[in-house]
Amino acid sequence: MSELTHSSSILIIGGGTWGSGAALQLARRGFKNVTVLDAHPIPSPISAGNDVNKIMEEGSPSPEDDDESYVWNRMFQIATDAWRNDSTYRPFYHPTGFIMAGSNPETAKEVEAYVKSCKSPIRRLSTAADFQQTMPEGILTGSFPNWTGFIREEGAGWVFARGALEAAYHEASRLGVRFVTGDPQGKVERLLYSSSNVLGAATADGLEHKADRTILCAGANSDRIFDFERQLRPTAWTLAHIQMTEEERRTWKNLPVMFNIERGFFIEPSEADGELKFVDEHPGYCNFVKDPKTGEERSIPFAKQQIPLEAEQRARRFLHETVPQIADRPFSFARICWDADTPDRQFLIDRHPKYSNLVVAVGGSGMGFMMMPAVSVQIADALEGTMEARLKKGFRWRPETAVARDWHDTQNRFGADGEVMALQKVHRWTQVDRHGKL
Repeated sequence: MSELTHSSSILIIGGGTWGSGAALQLARRGFKNVTVLDAHPIPSPISAGNDVNKIMEEGSPSPEDDDESYVWNRMFQIATDAWRNDSTYRPFYHPTGFIMAGSNPETAKEVEAYVKSCKSPIRRLSTAADFQQTMPEGILTGSFPNWTGFIREEGAGWVFARGALEAAYHEASRLGVRFVTGDPQGKVERLLYSSSNVLGAATADGLEHKADRTILCAGANSDRIFDFERQLRPTAWTLAHIQMTEEERRTWKNLPVMFNIERGFFIEPSEADGELKFVDEHPGYCNFVKDPKTGEERSIPFAKQQIPLEAEQRARRFLHETVPQIADRPFSFARICWDADTPDRQFLIDRHPKYSNLVVAVGGSGMGFMMMPAVSVQIADALEGTMEARLKKGFRWRPETAVARDWHDTQNRFGADGEVMALQKVHRWTQVDRHGKL
């Protein structure tokens, strides 16, 4: 392996949340020869980060943290600093607060565990009136059946995801990062290998992009480019939008995130178009097919701007319990949104043990966007060999955790029927009225 210098050629595969963030971090550290490949213009329409909003929580480590807690809290600390102070990320963070709730004894235990670990002040919510009073009068008009939870008024909120992704891309470009996007020129077909290492990647136009170091962070599609030894399971979630009126856009502002861990969540309407995004909560959908090379079952991502009809029904149930006055409006947008789960839902950010020129940065496990600035730091640290010891242990290459992996493990997620669902069994998809503006 050649010595790493600021003149070394760095190839990043994937220009989504982590790829664009890593490109920016490397450019800030003085690397002068960074190239990013992506099959789509940035922000990619299939990137999980190309979204109107994502939940954000602040945090910091404590002396009593075990290793797992320390990893999360240290990452929260790094991310919090960036979202509050970094000129690229700061404009997109809205610390409006966070409501968390459950609707049955099992999820109530999860809520209670969060309360015990939370360092910020919280206020308990146990009646419909308690929940309704967390937002201006007339917004939360639902009955909140069997809901119990809390509101965290400080140290949480949401980020404008697409805005932050675009800002990282533009700043990285300004600092000299080269982005090669679109199909075929940016679409990676395979990695390039020598007898003992990774040399770069080949794109669909037939070109070979060789580099001193390669960083693979192509999200849920990473598993199609490299063998992760069952450490990644591409998993999809479902989201939709409803168009709000001009009056609602004025009044539904600076609202706390509303999140029920078995029903779903919504965040205030988008400033750009006044659409309210909401998600129905469930353990995820997978697209299981047999790998023709190995005969093993794998989940293969695909893009679709519709969601299963059953997901629409669950989402509308969530809205009826919280904001019934808008629950039956037509959808103005919907899509399935992919991420990749590791067996323990901890990120995988490491130099590969066999291919020392390759850094993998994958396994967002539903937590990737809020950690975007912190993950970018860890990717650069992994490349430079400077990651702090406890994070390195947590993010290590760990195929031993995936031996005999159960692809249908819910991984402590709730909602729907409490099972990972198969997209092959979905026969009815929701209809979207893209012209249904109010």
